[in-house]
Amino acid sequence: MFGEDPGLQITDQEFRLFKDLIYKHFGIHLTDAKRSLLVRRLQQWLRQQGFQNFTGFYDHLIKDGCDESFSELANRITTNYTFFNREPDHFVHFSQTALPQTVQYHKNRMDWDIRVWCAAASTGEEPYMLAMLLMRYFGRDYMKWDAGVLATDISHRALQQAKRGSYTEEQVESLPKGFRSSYFKKNGAGLYEVCDELRRDVTYRRFNLINKVYPFKKPFDIIFCRNVMIYFDQPTKDHVIKMLLKHLRPGGYLYIGHSESISRDTPGIQYIKPAVYCKVGGIW
Repeated sequence: MFGEDPGLQITDQEFRLFKDLIYKHFGIHLTDAKRSLLVRRLQQWLRQQGFQNFTGFYDHLIKDGCDESFSELANRITTNYTFFNREPDHFVHFSQTALPQTVQYHKNRMDWDIRVWCAAASTGEEPYMLAMLLMRYFGRDYMKWDAGVLATDISHRALQQAKRGSYTEEQVESLPKGFRSSYFKKNGAGLYEVCDELRRDVTYRRFNLINKVYPFKKPFDIIFCRNVMIYFDQPTKDHVIKMLLKHLRPGGYLYIGHSESISRDTPGIQYIKPAVYCKVGGIW
């Protein structure tokens, strides 16, 4: 993504400084094996800002302390790799099991507010996929329900791309049959844009999962938090899982990435199938 500058390298001390800074602000644990990756992704930015070494840039970040600088740092160090219908068995379970149970739960309470959170939204493929499945599941009854998707991510750049909702033909090829024609329109540049109804039903917000307090006043029925905890060490992962469960209603489902896992000894959660869990017991 960024060309390497042989004249701008990082010392052991500088790497430790950035390693601690990134862990403190984003919960991302950089091993020594990630050192060259960090250098490649920050070199161009340093040059653009006029810094001759990593120490000067680090001091600037600490002194400046503004959200914009740390947002750009997050943009540079995170990998926003995703695609439509990724790990498709999760979406099958979502449509065939989680949604029917969620609908029945709310019908029993005469409550029409279904809350779905995509906690690692990246460039929008996953939250739009969830919104499309909601629309497909409810059909003509969709407007009777308050059933949009909250989509959050730490990367401002990824969220801006997600909000645009514009994808190449290659990117939309992985969509299930009929989804492209139903929920996308091709623009003059040959890109596929999400339809207005779909765009309206996904709310994007920048959010850091390692925050000590989550701002949600009501619990979620379903949370997708996939392929982000692989960047965390165990204490950070434990904190995030604890907070996700805190904001998931009993009986609600949590989906994580297939390369991730949650200990089956974790209180209040039941293993359902690979990377799918259900919250049990407790109250909101």
